[in-house]
Amino acid sequence: MSMLPYLRAAVRPSLRKSTPVQPGYDATRDPSASSAVVDCAVYRDGRRVLGPVCLTPREAIRRVREDGGFAWIGLHEPTEAEFAGIAATFGLHPLAVEDAVHAHQRPKLERYDDTLFTVFKTIHYVEHAELTATSEVVETGEVMCFTGPDFVITVRHGGQGSLKGLRHRLQDDPELLSKGPSAVLHSIADHVVDGYIAVAAAMQDDIDEVESDVFAAPAKGRARGGDAGRIYQLKREVLEFKRAVSPLLRPMELLSERPMRLVDPDIQKYFRDVADHLARVHEQVVGFDELLNSILQANLAQATVAQNEDMRKITSWAAIIAVPTMICGVYGMNFDHMPELRWEYGYPMVMATIFGACFTIHRALRRHGWL
Repeated sequence: MSMLPYLRAAVRPSLRKSTPVQPGYDATRDPSASSAVVDCAVYRDGRRVLGPVCLTPREAIRRVREDGGFAWIGLHEPTEAEFAGIAATFGLHPLAVEDAVHAHQRPKLERYDDTLFTVFKTIHYVEHAELTATSEVVETGEVMCFTGPDFVITVRHGGQGSLKGLRHRLQDDPELLSKGPSAVLHSIADHVVDGYIAVAAAMQDDIDEVESDVFAAPAKGRARGGDAGRIYQLKREVLEFKRAVSPLLRPMELLSERPMRLVDPDIQKYFRDVADHLARVHEQVVGFDELLNSILQANLAQATVAQNEDMRKITSWAAIIAVPTMICGVYGMNFDHMPELRWEYGYPMVMATIFGACFTIHRALRRHGWL
């Protein structure tokens, strides 16, 4: 058994949701049947073979082995018990089965004998009227794909990333679907990466908005520099996006460059296009991360500058007030012999001295930008 290097990382857990199964599907017919099955079909010469509506994975693979073609079984969040029968029917490796059931995997590509196991992280942009310090910008899910010589098994986790529309589009393109399971694998990879491109464009708008707020003139009554909480929250969401994109670079590179027995040579060419799109998204996400770092530093610097300006103003007024405080303090002493204490013009002279000194200090401070 050969295995490609891989790593594992935790993602947000998704809640188990009820998923509609194929009409008339009978989950009790054999051990390979499962209530988690969304669709189970046999494809021959690029077209879906019409058969019993209660077709089970075991029946599907039996028909494929007898008449040719390949089977495509789609599941949504199967439990260990629900997936056990399918795993036994198709001879899936226990390690891959464990990953598929428990999810929370890092994007990767592994080969177990005659089966490729691929993990994709799906990303969905969460629409919001206004970005706040608690806004959820992206939601993540997972699509895992077992690709064999005559079967494809897709396991989806999370509420996003449905493959129903993708299956219909493939069924409308028999020429591509006739290439076999590797055509399905390519279409899933292309579908996931296209989702990344859409999310990156939406996140660009959020980052532009935050950047404008930071460097725009502050509104009346609002501190300059914007809200650091919003910037930090957006940075967290970008990092989550990055954890979905970055690990997938190596698997796409292998699928597009290294000859594999389970990947049709004609389909391998299409993987190069997917790898190119993924590389561009990765560059965008890395750029987002670096830009948000700069925006956050600028925000903190502006806050520091604003605090320094406030301190200078406070210091300036303290210096101005120090003059009358000092003079009044001197003449507030109860000594009998003090200059000008009983002079007729003593009070006007003291007031004139205070006013003149305060005016001079105030003008000097304004000239130097402290007030």
